Amino acid sequence: MRNDIPSGGELHGSAVPTRRPAASATRKPIGERELIWMMAMLMALNAFGIDAILPALDELATTLGAQGNDRQFVIGVYLLAAGIGTLVPGAFADRFGRRPVLFVGLGAYIALSLACALATSFDALVILRAAQGFFAASIIALPPAIIRDRVGGDKMARMMSLIFVIFLLVPAIAPSIGQGVLLLTGDWRWIFVTMALAGVVMSVWVFTRLPETLHEEDRQPIYIPQIARNMGSAVTLRTTVGYTLGSALVFGGLFGFINSSQQLIGEAFGAGDDFPLIFAICAGCMAVANWLNSRIVERYGARRVSHAALFLFIIVAAAQLWFANQPDESLWTFVPLMAANMSLLGFIGANFGSIALQPFRHIAGAASSAQGFLRMTGGAALGAYIGYSYDGTARPLALALLVTAVLSLAFVLFSERGTLFGPPEPEEA
Repeated sequence: MRNDIPSGGELHGSAVPTRRPAASATRKPIGERELIWMMAMLMALNAFGIDAILPALDELATTLGAQGNDRQFVIGVYLLAAGIGTLVPGAFADRFGRRPVLFVGLGAYIALSLACALATSFDALVILRAAQGFFAASIIALPPAIIRDRVGGDKMARMMSLIFVIFLLVPAIAPSIGQGVLLLTGDWRWIFVTMALAGVVMSVWVFTRLPETLHEEDRQPIYIPQIARNMGSAVTLRTTVGYTLGSALVFGGLFGFINSSQQLIGEAFGAGDDFPLIFAICAGCMAVANWLNSRIVERYGARRVSHAALFLFIIVAAAQLWFANQPDESLWTFVPLMAANMSLLGFIGANFGSIALQPFRHIAGAASSAQGFLRMTGGAALGAYIGYSYDGTARPLALALLVTAVLSLAFVLFSERGTLFGPPEPEEA
């Protein structure tokens, strides 16, 4: 008999029968608010692993002998490996449950963070960062599946937007935390130790508070042909594939900005030590936009909100390209436009992801993994290319933002068969 998770209120007990009912009975049920915070902070571990090291890239490169744009590999290889790694946890989470797979990912994140702190060469650090990103894939792929276990429709888009509000606070402050650690210790290695400590805190929280959310009847066998069919359906269904590919494109532009941000803002525009603050402003705008999205998406629908935001993104990206081609572009023209486009991403990312995952309630883990794989690997590879194209100006980034947004619109039009601004979707548990 199915033990349903209610769509609102409290998450009572575990969706999977336990051999120790007394322990389950004494656990206070996790509420929606705490669940949102927990999922956000899990995903934020990944963001912290990316952004906290940004202020130290110059010192890290000097210490380990990295040349020029090669320093970006510390970020780019993590993103790419995380994208590849998202193929793995979903199938195991659909079979064994969400909790065990999360703990494997968290344990690896902690151990590899400490290993990065001990790296003695740049090549070794890049390899360790690849491993760290690969195993951190579970903390990227599973939170959307856990939410999908509970709710659907535009309510899922609302919850994911709230998760992104909290999640994006971390990239907003992570460079400042990294710089603070660097100033206090004088050694970039302690930033990786801080990552490990954050992983320990999250592991304790998840262990003590998160019940299993996978329904017993939704367990899938570890049978490669079946897993392949489940994942294949998640990335080939016409009504959703355009949103997955569209996300990969627009976030590829964002990753390109992250990869080159320290060089572009800190060096080309001469911001220096103000780089963490400027980065925080841009990421903070994205967080505010996600909060606004959570307030309006159930009323207007994920499609209407995200389609309108994508058109505005294209307009702002065109303005960015025009300013980037002016000989006197300054920080004061670049930052407001970049912050505007990051704000618009707040109305695109959670909504695109929710639309893409909506039809796959019974295989949410595999679907989240497959879609996350396309989104992360495509975005990371594109972001690495954009970042490595950095030429001392904002032109490569601005051009990439415009091109990726236009292509994203084309993919969305394909999924929607040429008709945009569809009506809201009711909740479907």
